[in-house]
Order: sequence, then C-alpha cells, then structure tokens
Amino acid sequence: MFEIAKIATGNKPELYRSLAQQLEGLLNGERDGIANTANMAALIFNTLPDLNWSGFYLLKGGELVLGPFQGKPACVRIPLGRGVCGTAAERRQSVVVPDVDAFPGHIACDSASRSELVVPLMSGGQIWGVLDLDSPIPNRFDEEDREGCETLVRILLAGTDL
Repeated sequence: MFEIAKIATGNKPELYRSLAQQLEGLLNGERDGIANTANMAALIFNTLPDLNWSGFYLLKGGELVLGPFQGKPACVRIPLGRGVCGTAAERRQSVVVPDVDAFPGHIACDSASRSELVVPLMSGGQIWGVLDLDSPIPNRFDEEDREGCETLVRILLAGTDL
C-alpha cells in the first residue's frame, strides 16, 4: 500500500523534490500508461495545494481525449491548438496561464478554475498528451511549478509505456 507523505509547502523546490521521489516509488515496477497516469494525477491532486483539477489528456486520432484525472467531470475532447491544453500540445511546450479569462480560446470545463498549467508529454520527438493542472486561485502557477511538473512528467515517461 502506498501512503502519500505530507510535504511542507513553503519551499517549492523541496516540495517538488519530495513529490518526484514519491512518484518514482509509486511508479516503480509498473509500466501501464493508464495505471501510472491515474496514480500520478491522484498523487498531484492530493499533494499540491490549491488545485481543483489534476489529470491527463492523451492524444488519440489527432485530438486530445480525456484520460485519468482527479476533480470534477471534464471536457472529453480538445482539438490541437484549442484552449490551453491544445495550445501546449500543438506548441510542444509547457504553458503557464495566470488568468484563464485572459487566455484567448480558453475552454472552461470548470467555471471555478482561474489559473492553469499544462505540460506536454513528449518522448522521442512525439507528443503523447498533456498533464493539466487547474486552480481556483489566480496566479497559482509559476516557473517553479512548471519546472517541477516537467520533472514529474519526465519521471512518468521514463517508466511508462504510453
């Protein structure tokens, strides 16, 4: 049985180092993409403060399709280039949005969301999907969050068959 360790949130680099260690332990010995993305979404949702959604959209048939997540029900399909998730996937780079209302074409799956962070899942030059984090707090995500979540995605991709 895996127990999520409580992490002091005052120091973001330490928070993400601890979260990365927990993720490595959680994924150890399991390569299934659904199992690993489900557990990663749950770990993030239950560890990072001030989130109202944590999950994945996976690339299928040229569009992003809802994958494992924690939070309220979400939009099921997102075209590439549309919304924050589709933009991050199309650009193949992380996107930090301090105010979702100021992001052109934002897709509001949960009206409580005020800020968003999306990290693409890239391996071998190929896009597999995105990690999507939403918060009801404006300006919740910064460069430390982006860097920390990019590290978590690298851990996921290194130990997972997508």
